[in-house]
Amino acid sequence: MSLAPHGPITANRVPVASYPTYQEAEKAVDFLSDHGFPVQGTLIVGVGLRSVEQVVSRMTYLRAIGMGAASGAWFGVLIGLFLGIFSPRMTLAVVLWGLIWGAIAGAIYGLIAHSVHGGRRDFVSESGLVADKYEVLVESENVPKAQTLLGQIGKTTG
Repeated sequence: MSLAPHGPITANRVPVASYPTYQEAEKAVDFLSDHGFPVQGTLIVGVGLRSVEQVVSRMTYLRAIGMGAASGAWFGVLIGLFLGIFSPRMTLAVVLWGLIWGAIAGAIYGLIAHSVHGGRRDFVSESGLVADKYEVLVESENVPKAQTLLGQIGKTTG
């Protein structure tokens, strides 16, 4: 099934409130639930979605090596724990070897991966989707009850 705004999921649902943040929309649905409203089938829909990439820091060779070593160390620990199951006497030693060799391999991989980019992407960023507003949609037969309840917290829209 599609989650498209006018697809099968939203076919018989009507917007009853609009909020600037997801947390406010979530509180509204929680308020409805706390007051006995049948919330199954209620939707919180982000409207006006856009992709946002926030630059966090500069990527240097040292940072690439460090990030590679950290992720390699975690992978090495997991492999060490898995292998440690089969050698109960040597579990700690196997886990430590996994950590060390994972960190070394990860550092080498991080260095090579950063070098291959040739300076085209010398930054670290976080990306995500952001909506302009969040609408609460309820099934059409429940609109009057939802509007009455949400009116108690002063946030209804038509």
